[in-house]
Amino acid sequence: MTRPLTVTAPDAYTVTVYMNTHDGNFDGYQPHHPLAAATYPDGSPLHLVFHASDRIHSHKAAASATYDVGNHQRADDHGQTWPGNTLRSVSVGDVIKITGPDHWIIHLRVDPVGFTPVPEPTHLTGLAGTRPARHC
Repeated sequence: MTRPLTVTAPDAYTVTVYMNTHDGNFDGYQPHHPLAAATYPDGSPLHLVFHASDRIHSHKAAASATYDVGNHQRADDHGQTWPGNTLRSVSVGDVIKITGPDHWIIHLRVDPVGFTPVPEPTHLTGLAGTRPARHC
């Protein structure tokens, strides 16, 4: 798999998705839930980039675009798509970390409808080559 070069433009939002690995995470993210950064199959970090524009004009707009990429609806602005065969889709209970053009960082929880700011996650784990589980 060839990955696009992730050179960040000065007016861009850079994104990391943290997958909620807690059983029952459809109830949403809680600060004690373990999270794992989304990675490529080889374990390298998966980062998305969106250029600031009329469409991507805020951290929440970048989160929405990230959700679309993480659900196989589009690519980021460097052509990066979501590795669907090895990583589940972005969904309720995950946390999206966004660094804006002003270098302001915000963490947004994926809710059933929209996103909610949360404190920086502290319980980070590795994916260890496994797909984060979804238990209904």
